Amino acid sequence: MTADRTAASASGAAPSAAPSASASGASRAELIADTALTLLAERGMRGLTHRAVDEAAGLPLGSTSNHARTRAALLKAAVRRLAQREAEVLAPDEMPGPAGAAPDGTDPVAGLADALALALHRSLTTQRDLLIARYELALEATRRPELREFYDATGRGFREPLEAMMTALGSTEPRRHARSLVAWCEGLMFSCAAGADHDAVPDRAALRTGFQELLRGMLLDE
Repeated sequence: MTADRTAASASGAAPSAAPSASASGASRAELIADTALTLLAERGMRGLTHRAVDEAAGLPLGSTSNHARTRAALLKAAVRRLAQREAEVLAPDEMPGPAGAAPDGTDPVAGLADALALALHRSLTTQRDLLIARYELALEATRRPELREFYDATGRGFREPLEAMMTALGSTEPRRHARSLVAWCEGLMFSCAAGADHDAVPDRAALRTGFQELLRGMLLDE
């Protein structure tokens, strides 16, 4: 696994597929949640059952029910694991800190645009199945109030750091600007994962240019 992570880091990509328990030492809870995400991407919401998770994960029948007794509990476990794995894609250690101009004089807007382009490119390429699973969960959350609240709470963990970065860049409306950035990303992700651009994923350079145009345009409006 260490070798896999080293190779992924060298290529600028985060680890992609959900690891097996034997390969990664992941807990049974993680294995169940990872398998649930895989099933959501492959079969959709109707294909996600406790029995299907047991079979796909190679676990004794009843294992998933012991971990998540209800469907709602299984969906929450999937959302929780989705947030963890998407955080790995975003690679917080590669993101600029919420500070002003970099001490070495580099352009903070260019730095943030480059980091966001890297994370978005990972989502659009090696992590496409995660995107599809997320859309399945987001749609289900519109029908389940208890899941909606849980889903929204995990989403705030991504938006709030972005608001802090926008504040550091001098935005006087960081919440609105962060929302605009997220909306732009969401549009690209849906188009490339399930829409008309599924076979035309932008490269990192194009994404970097797009982020810079958005960031500079918003900040020039201040």
